[in-house]
Amino acid sequence: MGTTANLVVAGLVVALGVAAVAGALSQGVGSAGQPGPGTFPLVLGVLLVLLGVGLAVLARRSDDAERFDANSWRVLAGLGTLVGYLLAFPRIGFEIPMLLVAFVWLRFIGGESWRTSVLVSLLTTLAFYLVFVGALGVTIPHLF
Repeated sequence: MGTTANLVVAGLVVALGVAAVAGALSQGVGSAGQPGPGTFPLVLGVLLVLLGVGLAVLARRSDDAERFDANSWRVLAGLGTLVGYLLAFPRIGFEIPMLLVAFVWLRFIGGESWRTSVLVSLLTTLAFYLVFVGALGVTIPHLF
């Protein structure tokens, strides 16, 4: 199972790298003297592809991979909430999606108490609002 898991992860890393390269090329890479918006995503995408290929080459030699078990679903749940956040963010702002993601991560993925989950989610969202919208004046979609 270790080699199979290593190959699956290597394939996912390569796929993520290829997607990053494709996205970077669609944004325009520019040149070394005048980099475009896709320059750094291109560099990161190429690095991901190289790392994924390296993982695949070393898949048989590495036996310290974690097995997929019931707790692996928590990782997928975390990834799913991030996808939901990214879909909701441009439509309704960052406050509600961030509050929900923080709450789900704390309560259901992290196993924190209801009180802690609610309090930390509210305080984290407030802190991000105060820093990015209030202090830095970042133009991100927000409700208030």
